[in-house]
Amino acid sequence: MTNKLEHIAVIMDGNGRWAAKRGLPRNAGHKKGAEVVIEVAKAAKELGVKFLTLYAFSTENWKRSREEVDGLMNLLREYLAKDFKELKENDVRIRFIGERQMLADDIVAKMEELEKSTAQNKSLGLQIALSYGSRQEILHAVKQIAAEVKSGDISLKDIDEQTFSAMLYTAGVPDPDLVIRTSGEQRISNYLLWQIAYAEFFFTKTLWPDFNKNELREIIENYQTRERRYGKA
Repeated sequence: MTNKLEHIAVIMDGNGRWAAKRGLPRNAGHKKGAEVVIEVAKAAKELGVKFLTLYAFSTENWKRSREEVDGLMNLLREYLAKDFKELKENDVRIRFIGERQMLADDIVAKMEELEKSTAQNKSLGLQIALSYGSRQEILHAVKQIAAEVKSGDISLKDIDEQTFSAMLYTAGVPDPDLVIRTSGEQRISNYLLWQIAYAEFFFTKTLWPDFNKNELREIIENYQTRERRYGKA
């Protein structure tokens, strides 16, 4: 039986090491990695994936050097203004998940504009995790539920997994079936902790700027050979 595969989540890792191997500044790796985002999103659509979530910038990444963070934010501005339009034309719906209050106002405005302009697209749902941390997301959901209990909108007996999931940034999107991490590292890094409870994992040594459609296809084929048990014996 072929495993159902609707949603792939990716931890895009290795931009800095890719640049270092070539004697380039770290932001050169981020620029190349951003180009791969566009190509992998188009590849996922062609391979029949319905949802793709990419970990672009974590809440912990704000602790990096000011030069690197500024470079990343300027690169984001460039892609929001230009390159993401290619995905819009390819019927990709784009959403951003994370702590957007930490981002500059002009970036948030462009994010919201892109979300609105792609809201009716249906071929692929692309979630970009930006200024994202799963613990922060879970705390945000808990506070929302607490506020609704306090206001009387819901009671304690009404709270279940579905209620909680509906309070997360990913509300309305099925949980990931498969999590891919590039660069050879094998850790979750505060990413979709609630949502990946029963996901399959694939760790590849390929650095994100070198990742491509062929490798994505091979990983999907590997996934199809696995037996998913969802906690059962």
